[in-house]
Amino acid sequence: MSRSNKVVVPDCKAALNQMKYEIAAELGLFASHGVSTGADTEFADELGGVSGGTRIQWREVTSRDVGSIGGSITQRLVAQAEKVLNGYS
Repeated sequence: MSRSNKVVVPDCKAALNQMKYEIAAELGLFASHGVSTGADTEFADELGGVSGGTRIQWREVTSRDVGSIGGSITQRLVAQAEKVLNGYS
């Protein structure tokens, strides 16, 4: 099965990963380093140390929470695009 998600701007991957972990932290979700599976865990140690959250593996995050993270990413990207289109940087 092939993925339909094509990376249009590869340089944005790190920024999107950072945004994903920031939003997960805001929701109280934290990924922990386990066995390296190639998953996006580069910010996991930083976020795991934030108080008030629970350290969990990404595979333990519910579909609802993953959807909340994705929805929040979309909202932030749209807001940033609107600012740029309206002349605010």
